[in-house]
Amino acid sequence: MNVIYFDCFNGISGDMILGALFDLGLDKEAWFKELDKLGISGYKVEINPKRKGPLMGTDVDVIVEDKVTHRHAKEILDIISSSKLDDDIKEKSLKILTKIAQAESSIHNEPLEEVHLHELGGIDTIVDVVGSVIGLKLLRVERVYSSPLPLGEGFIETAHGRLPIPAPATIELLKGVPVYSNGMKGELVTPTGAGIISTLAYSFGPIPPITIEKIGYGAGKKDFAVPNMLRAIMGELYQGKQRDTNTIIDVNIDDMNPQVYGYLMDKLFELGALDVFFTPIYMKKSRPAVKLTVISPNYLVDKLIDVIFKETTSIGVRTYQVEKVMLPREIIEVDTPWGIARVKISYINGTPKIMPEYDDCKAIAERTGIPIQEVMKEVLSQASKKVR
Repeated sequence: MNVIYFDCFNGISGDMILGALFDLGLDKEAWFKELDKLGISGYKVEINPKRKGPLMGTDVDVIVEDKVTHRHAKEILDIISSSKLDDDIKEKSLKILTKIAQAESSIHNEPLEEVHLHELGGIDTIVDVVGSVIGLKLLRVERVYSSPLPLGEGFIETAHGRLPIPAPATIELLKGVPVYSNGMKGELVTPTGAGIISTLAYSFGPIPPITIEKIGYGAGKKDFAVPNMLRAIMGELYQGKQRDTNTIIDVNIDDMNPQVYGYLMDKLFELGALDVFFTPIYMKKSRPAVKLTVISPNYLVDKLIDVIFKETTSIGVRTYQVEKVMLPREIIEVDTPWGIARVKISYINGTPKIMPEYDDCKAIAERTGIPIQEVMKEVLSQASKKVR
């Protein structure tokens, strides 16, 4: 599966997405040919290499002759609906623009059809959205991933006046998306960038297991202390079995207060143990005992052994290395009638195995009074739709 991961280390915007796609090798002639199906005029697109600090990337500038920037949402959606764009491009573009319009509608308490999009109603926004969808299709990207998004600080001047950063439309569009502050002053995530990535991203988090083939950088218009670039990493989703080594620490204990075991387990997990479990055993002279087993990352072995010596009666442990064979996995979030729940997805030769996260299902069940089996069934159903 051909996928793309947007590493938004300093934010994301529509023109940065386009720049990153062209930097990955998007064919300009094919892109313009598809964009012409939009059926609008009064603009031109300039695509040029650009340096931001030590990084070289591609800058995309949509230069608009038509200065109308306050179209109604209905007018924009009609432009897309009546265009000659391919159905799949039309569908995704409408989904993004509708989401942006719904965010504005919610903020200003206006009907969707009547809401003015102001800066978001310009041709440049339409080109950014439709152009990004076209670019992903031409690059044969089957799935989009993204890092969590950094939010800038300060204020921005808009048609609605002076507004806090992130802009109200941006923060509305990022509901359910992991965000953080990196302390930068200025707008790092634009409403257009938020609309595109929140609609198209399969999940947000660390880079998934992929075999990297190409890397592209899309340049932003402003300058910050950190290079104002969006990094796009494209490659094949790696779905083969993964191998790793861990260390197992074993110790038999037959002379300790059983009340201590729960405390010991918590301490070992807090330090970073991968797993801790106890097995009832019989030792010499048929004495009942407990075998403590700790699965440890190799670099934590000594620290975990120190905890065992400190918190138990043991004066010796056994250690040995084991190979771990794992299916590739990722964590995604799905919407349910009761809120967002996480799901673990792993793959066997490309076929997904779906496991709802128990803690999330438990929290929903306790909050709503709905049986946990029903919650897990609904989460599984929603996840199955998302991974098809």
